[in-house]
Amino acid sequence: MMMRTSLSRASTLRVNNALPAVASRSFSTEFFPGIPKIQYDPSSKPTDLTFKYYNADEVLMGKTMEDWCRFSVVWWHTFRWGGQDPFGMPTLNHPWDDGGNSVDNAKVRVDAAFEFFTKLGVKHYAFHDIDIAPEGSTLAESEKMLHAVCDHALEQQKATGVGLLWATQNLFSHPRFMNGGATNPNLDCYAYACAKTKMAIDVGQKLGGENHVFWGGREGYQTILNTNMKKELDNLAAFFHMVVDYKKDIGYDAQCLIEPKPREPTKHQYDYDAATVMGFLSHYGLSDTFKLNIEPNHTTLAGHDYEHDLMIGSKYGMLGSVDCNTGDPLVGWDTDQFAMDIKKTTLAMEIVIAQGGLAPGGLNFDCKVRRESSDLEDYFIAHVGGMDAFARGLRNAVKIAEDGILPGMVTERYATFEKPLGKKVAAGDATLVEMSEYAASIGEAPQISGKQELYEVIHTEYC
Repeated sequence: MMMRTSLSRASTLRVNNALPAVASRSFSTEFFPGIPKIQYDPSSKPTDLTFKYYNADEVLMGKTMEDWCRFSVVWWHTFRWGGQDPFGMPTLNHPWDDGGNSVDNAKVRVDAAFEFFTKLGVKHYAFHDIDIAPEGSTLAESEKMLHAVCDHALEQQKATGVGLLWATQNLFSHPRFMNGGATNPNLDCYAYACAKTKMAIDVGQKLGGENHVFWGGREGYQTILNTNMKKELDNLAAFFHMVVDYKKDIGYDAQCLIEPKPREPTKHQYDYDAATVMGFLSHYGLSDTFKLNIEPNHTTLAGHDYEHDLMIGSKYGMLGSVDCNTGDPLVGWDTDQFAMDIKKTTLAMEIVIAQGGLAPGGLNFDCKVRRESSDLEDYFIAHVGGMDAFARGLRNAVKIAEDGILPGMVTERYATFEKPLGKKVAAGDATLVEMSEYAASIGEAPQISGKQELYEVIHTEYC
């Protein structure tokens, strides 16, 4: 979800000052001149800037493609990241950004962003507090500037019909959070994290945000030698309970989402993967008020398949939203690329279809263009390609569900558990003695092929 290189978001904002100077701050009518609203045209050429598969109004299994996908564009990668990486300076020149930290400059970015949203045809966006607005020298100054910029964003929302999928607070970039935000060993830093979260929730409510996300960028440890893990987890749970109470007090019903990630920037983060977060929520009595925002790139960093955390979250009713990016297995950090592997997008959309959709969550493009892709057009090409990739995945997933071949094969594989004894197992009524007696009565248990290659062959036919 966040800025995933070894440079922090705060350093991103500072490094942007090193970008080439903007020649002029005057715009005739457009920030992205020459780029029209993207249209659906399945007969267009591969090089045309059109949707070949994503048709927002097309109805599949009772929902439009727009409702199934609920695409969202992120603020930090698309409008703030300058193309820097651990080995190189910024390469991306944002003509709408003067490199300064003023409210006026932030408002210009808002205007550029909403032009991008409307030309791309998405209905949602997401941001961190310090991505959309400058951070001041005091909490009061930061809050004043955040509300000023978000008031301008609210005007654009009303004018365009684009809404806020979710907001979040950055508790990892500033030096005050170098030892964590809601797990910081210092009470003053912990209180500052709570205050920043309150501010982000307040502007989220103002903008009608449908969710509120928590990514524990530094909620973890570098060494156990100086860490009281139980104390930090207890404090993290207390922080989440404060969030729940505050949302209730102000009448804000946005869904709270936690985004798992195993490491980077800390060596070990407490939100390691979906199962870890679900265990934490259950232990601290938070399962009823939180769900998961899964980033499949984080799933692979945890050593799982792309679709693993999506599936485990969904099966337990905890999948709330998806940061739909991917990583490069040959690069040593979280690269946040646009997902273009149709097999993976198909697997993802099979899970989304099976749970009936993602609302109030969505498919959030927590993705950035490569630092070598330096044309403004490249932002559109990347997002159109990502939207088409998930649209293809959706179409494939619908056909898989409607044909019923693969789902039927899975059902058949577990058919013996539909016998009376199997149903007793599922109900928790079977005993070890009873199972032992049954095992003795059947002689030897059969060897049943898993037919893995057959499943793969059939699935590939759809992709």
